[in-house]
Amino acid sequence: MLKNLKLSKPKTKDLDSLKFAIWYHDIIYKPTRNDNEEKSALFAKKRLKKINIEQKRIKTVQELILSTKKHNIILTQNQDNAIILDLDLQILSSDWDTYSKYVSNIRKEYKIYPDFMYNSGRKKALTHFLKKDTIYFTKNYIDQHENQARQNLKQELDLL
Repeated sequence: MLKNLKLSKPKTKDLDSLKFAIWYHDIIYKPTRNDNEEKSALFAKKRLKKINIEQKRIKTVQELILSTKKHNIILTQNQDNAIILDLDLQILSSDWDTYSKYVSNIRKEYKIYPDFMYNSGRKKALTHFLKKDTIYFTKNYIDQHENQARQNLKQELDLL
């Protein structure tokens, strides 16, 4: 995500907060938990306080992290929230070989679930994204990534 952020830098309002949010957004991650983003945001807050980052910026970082939970824009005053969400989902628009490896890795993460449970949950997630008017939020991502992401999601859905 940090590498791909380089393409969005000119459009960011607070590049440092965005970088912190990217760095910490999945620092706490357990596939079976539904509070990963909250724990990651709290972890970021503790770490950023230790290096004397101002409270307003810490709050922004936390909100950016929390927005990745449901991929909803929380902060509307600039494009930073849209940028982190687009970066977080960029993998969806990869070429099919890369996307297939990503899908395989997701299945490994959720190996504790039998196929019938995993497939049902995965279908629900894929359908959620496909029902949205757009998967991505920024014009650049919509123009350059939307079609490939939809194609990958549909192809994966057909395989389930």
